Amino acid sequence: MKEFVISRESSERAVLVGLINDNQDEAKVKEYLDELEFLADTAGAETIGRFTQRLDYPNPRTFVGKGKLEEIKTFVEANEAGMVIFDDELTPKQVSNIERELQVKILDRTSLILDIFARRAQTAHARTQVELAQYQYLLPRLTRLWTHLERQRGGIGMRGPGETQIETDRRIILDKIARLKEELRSIDRQKSIQRKNRGKLTRVALVGYTNVGKSTLMNLLAKSDVFAENKLFATLDTTVRKVVIDNLPFLLSDTVGFIRKLPTGLIESFKSTLDEVREADILVHVVDISHPNFEDQIEVVNQTLRDVCGGHDKPVILIFNKIDAFSYKPKDADDLTPATRENMSLDELRATWMARMNDNCVFVSARTGKNIDELKRKLYDMAREIHLARFPYNDLLYQTYDEDTE
Repeated sequence: MKEFVISRESSERAVLVGLINDNQDEAKVKEYLDELEFLADTAGAETIGRFTQRLDYPNPRTFVGKGKLEEIKTFVEANEAGMVIFDDELTPKQVSNIERELQVKILDRTSLILDIFARRAQTAHARTQVELAQYQYLLPRLTRLWTHLERQRGGIGMRGPGETQIETDRRIILDKIARLKEELRSIDRQKSIQRKNRGKLTRVALVGYTNVGKSTLMNLLAKSDVFAENKLFATLDTTVRKVVIDNLPFLLSDTVGFIRKLPTGLIESFKSTLDEVREADILVHVVDISHPNFEDQIEVVNQTLRDVCGGHDKPVILIFNKIDAFSYKPKDADDLTPATRENMSLDELRATWMARMNDNCVFVSARTGKNIDELKRKLYDMAREIHLARFPYNDLLYQTYDEDTE
């Protein structure tokens, strides 16, 4: 899908654009653009500028106002930027109008994420899911792609061929969407059989925002070599490994990370990947405590889980990772304002969250291994309780298992 691809030959220079409104203030927009810049970097682009504008709602023609678009155009031309990336999803009309004005590649958050997913997809399952999401994104944008026909053969009596081609392409894409959905259903059936073949071993699923260290944590617990990188969406495919703690075996799965404004099409396409989450006995919610807005990320993950799994009642362990990167600014002695995330120490956060989670949280560093034994003990206690509930007449704690996992 060339529509979404960012050149890999050399870093393209990108400009980011976001809107300030009642739903997202200036501080929130800055955070969103920080994340958008990380997404652009993951895709191979170099961010050279940012633009924001305060509007009650996006301009239906050009997303930003006419004056702001001229300002962006001047910057793009002066700095030889190759693309402009908008933090919200653009309509086909907006993309067409903005491209006409700026004469550079125009992407929105959705198309950028799709580009990253397309590059990260390794297995047939992931590639099929990404391809489905791409076609679903492309379908309503066919008119813009075929505007070149009007330029070449425009005028009275010449509109029919262009419209016919659009309709032909629409049917082709609809057929491909139907085929991809059937392929996913077939893969889902195979994976369902695989899950049933694992028997009644306790299942633990790692969930969390993207780039919080889930894969690093899995490598540490399972002594495996799951790909881990300081990039967004390093993991797309669910990986399952058998973990044994004090002779107690259980299955540990690493799932795709979540993110704000995750495109609806991707959520739908990757629901099958999240079957491991739906069928897990225990959820391990990994959080990057060094992130200044980790509480917002926790809510994004919880909301996505509600969308995917419904109102689940699974036991949850909250893992605050990256304590080695945590920092804060102590309050002045005469400062009487309430404590905030920026001036709460790690011990204060620990006490707060331990009380909130009924002690079901652990503060660790997957990179240095700090407090990993505490995490293993917590996992052992919870997995053992489920194990004994399933096998009340057998002491399975010393039984060995040969079962292969994915």
